[in-house]
Amino acid sequence: MKFSLIKSNLFDFVQKCSIKFQFARVGYLPRWIVVLLDGFLLLTAMFVTSLTLDSIGIDLFPEVKRFYYVGIVLTVNLWFFLVFKTYTGVIRHSSFKDIIKLGFSSTGTIICLAILHFIYFQFTGRKLLLMPAIVLYTGLSFTFLLIFRVAVKQFYASYKQNQGKNKKRVVIWGVDEQAISLARAITSQSSIPFHLEGFLSDKKSNTHIELEGKPTYTIQGSLSSTLSGLMVDGLLITGQELSVAAKNEIVNECLKAKVQVYNAPLVEEWRPDKEVVQHIKAVEIEDLLEREPIHLDNDDISKDLYGKKVLVTGAAGSIGSELVRQIAGYNPSLLVLVDQAESPLHELEVELNKSFPELNFKSVLTSISSHSRMEALFNEYGFAVVYHAAAYKHVPMIEKNPREAVAVNVRGTINLAQLSSIFGVKKFVMVSTDKAVNPTNVMGASKRAAEMYVQSLQQVGSNETQFITTRFGNVLGSNGSVIPHFRKQIAQGGPVSVTHPDIIRYFMTIPEACQLVLQAGTMGNGGEIFVFDMGEPVKILDLAKRMIKLSGLRPYDDIDIEFVGLRPGEKLYEELLNNSSTTLPTHNEKIMIAKDEPVSFREVKYKTDQLIDGVLNGIGNMELVRLLKNLVPEFKSKNSEFEALDGAVSAEHWARSTEHGARSTGR
Repeated sequence: MKFSLIKSNLFDFVQKCSIKFQFARVGYLPRWIVVLLDGFLLLTAMFVTSLTLDSIGIDLFPEVKRFYYVGIVLTVNLWFFLVFKTYTGVIRHSSFKDIIKLGFSSTGTIICLAILHFIYFQFTGRKLLLMPAIVLYTGLSFTFLLIFRVAVKQFYASYKQNQGKNKKRVVIWGVDEQAISLARAITSQSSIPFHLEGFLSDKKSNTHIELEGKPTYTIQGSLSSTLSGLMVDGLLITGQELSVAAKNEIVNECLKAKVQVYNAPLVEEWRPDKEVVQHIKAVEIEDLLEREPIHLDNDDISKDLYGKKVLVTGAAGSIGSELVRQIAGYNPSLLVLVDQAESPLHELEVELNKSFPELNFKSVLTSISSHSRMEALFNEYGFAVVYHAAAYKHVPMIEKNPREAVAVNVRGTINLAQLSSIFGVKKFVMVSTDKAVNPTNVMGASKRAAEMYVQSLQQVGSNETQFITTRFGNVLGSNGSVIPHFRKQIAQGGPVSVTHPDIIRYFMTIPEACQLVLQAGTMGNGGEIFVFDMGEPVKILDLAKRMIKLSGLRPYDDIDIEFVGLRPGEKLYEELLNNSSTTLPTHNEKIMIAKDEPVSFREVKYKTDQLIDGVLNGIGNMELVRLLKNLVPEFKSKNSEFEALDGAVSAEHWARSTEHGARSTGR
């Protein structure tokens, strides 16, 4: 028992020593040591004062014993150290604020000692202290304390400079307050892998300016040649408001000079639980593909959502989850989240509980293809607005599984649209894709079929729901998109696989896409297909090369690029309008209305019923896709086994279908 107790105490002692050792490794002295060092400097100042006065024949201690004299002066001086907290700052990072604290403590000391001397003299008629001695001591003590701090600061700066030889030499873009704050943050920690060389400015008036002890360099000629001349490894861009075009120009110049670009948010936005280095990240391709901020009519969106019951399908997906976050900010009375992916839905639930603790929401794990389950939800909650983002979207996967595309993308949409109309939902907003335009794959054709059904249902006389469709291209960072795929391949050392050297795509950020979805929802009267301005198309090969360069590597040398051929159903380029469509402008320059002529509801319903019956009856993939092509005549397969069906829907087959449709009276 005794041995066990000794062993336990020994373990506690070792653990405490370990903690102290780890603390010491940080390099900051405990406060009591700082006070002791300052006390030693005060004694030194007193000793020098005594020697100085002795040399000119003046006795420093005419009435009071040396021990009492030293005790009085030290007590008063240390008391003012405590009052002004001169010991709280880190000596190596001493600033003007710390010097002011020393000045106040010294001033307080001399005033207090003078008052004590005056009181003692009034009561005894004898001198407690010599005023010249007090003045000399105060001046010396302040000087010693100041020199000590400056010496430590300079020594540490020299040490960091030597250490910086193994760090990345960087300059900060700009000379504003944010740039200075970033510089302070970088120079305050020795663990940061950056050595600050100075600041870089595009204004000639900033030449010869020094900030935080670092020079300011101005651009001579081009940015790339200036950076090459400085022989730096990186450029840090702070959270200042640089336009996307300006940021792209800076990055292009840096890539020419083989200088890596880093992004840092506003220092005020840094999280206290993160180290400085965790806030500074290399510029990523998403930062360069962003566009100028969207200006929304928040009042209109708020009218649609505030205090309303809202349903979001596909709520755990890339688009759906961002829609949920944005809708939550408009304080709906109830937000119902539907998804069939268990883990992502759980993660979203945890996030909402943390970020929106007052939000009234419910998570429902189910598939939109289940009509009975969806009907129960509509019956229970009585939704005012439905945002339909649930869909299967991966082109190669859906090309191999057309049955699932019809079950979810077509049947699921029909379930939701029918129930919205039956239960009097005010607005139904569907998220579609540019792949629905002149589709070359099953996924795009299934989304076009969903568009057609929703648009045609608007024409039914008994319907009062406003059915609105939004159509846009690829979103940055969505699940399974090309950018995360390339990033993973680069991290693994390559090669980066590109399907075709000429393939292009449109991109927008997830938040931007969702903002436009919400805005389009306020603008529609029903039956419209809203097309978003996707900006300029991006060549995927150029995207891959740029991502490699942003990683500090060289395309084809460090990371190879290989062409693997177009995947089944894949286009070289995507379209937002079909050949017969035109667009009308709206009051938002980023949103247009596609003038797609709707097909009659009777015809669309008959053909979609055929599709769904085919899924339920287990017909083969070839026959199922044949029915899909019959519904979506512009669907022409590419690089797919279903190319054999194009042109095979004969006039006789069409006639039989039409005749049967007439007999069925629209079902």
